[in-house]
Amino acid sequence: MADALDLSALPASFPGVLVAEPDGTPARLVDVTEGDLGDGDVLIEVAYSSLNYKDGLALTGSAPIVRSFPMIGGIDIAGRAIASASERIDVGDSVVATGWGIGENHPGGYCAYARVPGEWCEKLAPSMSLRSAAIIGTAGFTAMLSFIALERNRSRASDLGGLPLVVTGASGGVGSFAVLLGERLGYHVVASTGRTNEKAFLTALGADEVIDRAELSEVDARALGRVRFGAGVDSVGGKTLANVIRTTRPHGTVTACGLAGGAELELTVYPFILRGVTLAGIDSGNPPQEDRRQAWESLAELVSDEDLATIGHEIALADVIDAAPTILRGEVRGRIVVAV
Repeated sequence: MADALDLSALPASFPGVLVAEPDGTPARLVDVTEGDLGDGDVLIEVAYSSLNYKDGLALTGSAPIVRSFPMIGGIDIAGRAIASASERIDVGDSVVATGWGIGENHPGGYCAYARVPGEWCEKLAPSMSLRSAAIIGTAGFTAMLSFIALERNRSRASDLGGLPLVVTGASGGVGSFAVLLGERLGYHVVASTGRTNEKAFLTALGADEVIDRAELSEVDARALGRVRFGAGVDSVGGKTLANVIRTTRPHGTVTACGLAGGAELELTVYPFILRGVTLAGIDSGNPPQEDRRQAWESLAELVSDEDLATIGHEIALADVIDAAPTILRGEVRGRIVVAV
């Protein structure tokens, strides 16, 4: 029988943010208790979380992200294990947890403490701080999974024949990390954004070119377009994703991980059967454990605290509710890290 989790370090109550409820109850910062934390064999003292698009939907009640209420929000958790009955995690380990339904059907990181199963946790490399792990969070993790998929599908930088990698939604969380990681991995990066005033920011991250998203978001009735890109990392979806697929080189790969521009994909099969293009879906919620481990190891090698200082800016836990609408309006540059 597994040892019981020692909860003696847990206060009687502590602050947490509950997401908006279907009955109209708004998101709110309240005192919660141990009974609000859900099940798990690791107790984490949360240092940081982050604000993702999915968090924005949950906090504002704009989409049915959360399935049970009340629910502590925050799909990312970065903190220190203060109690553990897991063989994977020791007391004192710095850990990060993303995906697994955290903040959706399991209480999340917008709280002073979190309780999760040990298999959901990844130990951080000594070189990575808790703040850095939270800035990376689901967004950076998703971007890294995209590059793992590109590598597996013959779309490394050296495979593209001089053609660029296009990153859509480049000013956002996933996009900004994809620009940075693309530069580190040797790609010629074309950053597509609706905020061309962010050109200096994207160039500093590693973009070789910055284009207006209108170039890729217009309706195009053609089954195929002129080959323009060697590969793509798309966080937008909709017409943008369709146009990227239409203009990707033969046997190139496009990863899809978002739907800010729409969930519909208006496309024929021609890019797939005439050019052999691969559309690789990125599931950051529950990827294979080996991919999860590889992604965090690669992020520790490729990204420094100095890089993350450029991408992320910090807000307090009390401010996350007011910040939520801004990410839904596409007004967030890079990443918002939440100091818990």
